[in-house]
Amino acid sequence: MGLQRFERRLERLVEGGFGKAFRSGLQPVEIGRRLVREMDIGRTLGVRGTVTPNDFTIRVAEADLERFDGFRESLVDELCDTAREHARESKYHFVGPVSVVFAVDPNARIGDLVVDAAIVAGPAGAPAALVLVDGRRVQLGEDAVRIGRLPDCAVPLSDSQASRHHAEVRPTDHGFAIVDLDSLNGTSVNGVVVHEKVLEDGDVITIGETEIRYEES
Repeated sequence: MGLQRFERRLERLVEGGFGKAFRSGLQPVEIGRRLVREMDIGRTLGVRGTVTPNDFTIRVAEADLERFDGFRESLVDELCDTAREHARESKYHFVGPVSVVFAVDPNARIGDLVVDAAIVAGPAGAPAALVLVDGRRVQLGEDAVRIGRLPDCAVPLSDSQASRHHAEVRPTDHGFAIVDLDSLNGTSVNGVVVHEKVLEDGDVITIGETEIRYEES
């Protein structure tokens, strides 16, 4: 499913004006397929279950890399999302943030592709993030992340139903928990009103009319 979504998003990139770059040489969908394959090959058993690579260096010919210049940043974002989706679908875990970088391989010919995949631990252990409605990711770590209407919040909301300091996501011994800060309209997780709850991968936090997804990859 992750790869299918990746292919559909690539179609939108083509429609957005990058079609000429896809007509010859290395195809972006090949990169997505290879990345997913390297995740499967490199998986190993860890404390929390199956751990998979999260750090990827994509080595290609210089000519291929030049063709990707106009949309490389978007392609990196799509590849990172594909890795997260494949991990979620396969019940894999990461020990650090997902990273994808492109590099020129001086020995590569047009169409050649090498993906170096590694398991690289992050400074705060297993990664987690809040995914906002516009796709931005707020990485979680050792400090609490406050959500609310005031600009001093790490996640500021323009939602009129949100309190000034509405809720916080705090690190715990068991991951991260959402804590309602005695807000006026309350905080829900997956449609259930909560005061405090340890979050699980994929949980949807609702504050007023705003939805925020919690992801552990």
